Amino acid sequence: MIFRTAVEHAKRHPGLIPQFFFICLGIGGASVYLFRLAKGPHVTWNKTNNPEPWNKLDPTYQYKLVAITTDYKNLKKDGPEF
Repeated sequence: MIFRTAVEHAKRHPGLIPQFFFICLGIGGASVYLFRLAKGPHVTWNKTNNPEPWNKLDPTYQYKLVAITTDYKNLKKDGPEF
């Protein structure tokens, strides 16, 4: 019903088409980013099987989406083994 109304408005006012496109693009991008955050190593969905999953990550794991100044391939672990 909402989609049909949006299509009717777009037919009457063609200038709304880019606005609808960019709104859908923004919602889609935000959804993909939230899904990526929810599947990250710092999120615990099941505390009984693995309460601290971040301790089992390799030190070369890239945490950030874009790392400009950090070279993760040459990092060494600076902490104790748990």
